[in-house]
Amino acid sequence: MNIVLFSSEDRFFSTDERYRHITKILGKGEGDSFYAGRVNGPAGTARITRCDESVLVFDFDAAEPFRPLHPVRMIIGFPRPIQLKRLLRDLASLGAGEIILAGTDLGEKSYRESRLADPDIAKKNILDGCVQAGGTALPDLTITSSVDEALRLCGTGNAVRIVLDIDPAAGPLSRQDLSGIRTGNPLVLAIGSERGWSGRERALFNAHEFTPCSLGSRILRTETAATAALAVALSGALLLEG
Repeated sequence: MNIVLFSSEDRFFSTDERYRHITKILGKGEGDSFYAGRVNGPAGTARITRCDESVLVFDFDAAEPFRPLHPVRMIIGFPRPIQLKRLLRDLASLGAGEIILAGTDLGEKSYRESRLADPDIAKKNILDGCVQAGGTALPDLTITSSVDEALRLCGTGNAVRIVLDIDPAAGPLSRQDLSGIRTGNPLVLAIGSERGWSGRERALFNAHEFTPCSLGSRILRTETAATAALAVALSGALLLEG
């Protein structure tokens, strides 16, 4: 843990992994301090006022302003369950603003029924990514049954729209001009599931004015492509500088 996140509570009980991390890994006790942050709020210093075998109580002093997430909305074709945990964690670590998991025409329908797709478990994986990155802001997560539904959620407002595809006409993502990405003009980045997009879905993206791009000729897993694409896009938008 590079930051200990909490919601409204001011204590962790001994069954909580945060209690174990603070007392066992960090070796902290009463009177000590640790780096903490309120979920979707400021970060700062937590001072332990009580620590025994059952509970750790702390006071929190907010010292750093809230750092918002990047203006990036990602549409991800539902991946294999074993990939989903890593995908959510890594996209949260990089600071994606919103993640939309979409059922696709060619995707395996049973993936959406996995226990890892349960909202509580998915949120835990997102939290793990935020903790790794030392951030307090949690990306929004939405699960949809189709690309159609995902695109409706994205609306028709100002945005830079890119879909990763193996189409020979797709240009390198790294050569796209992404310098205009900002809060009022976010990036919507779509990555397909392991079997890619259907012709119908390609037509949908085209109708919604998505630009097809690629990460090269190598065939990547969904979570690898999503993480790499987000990193390339953030770099191109100069959002990784500071």
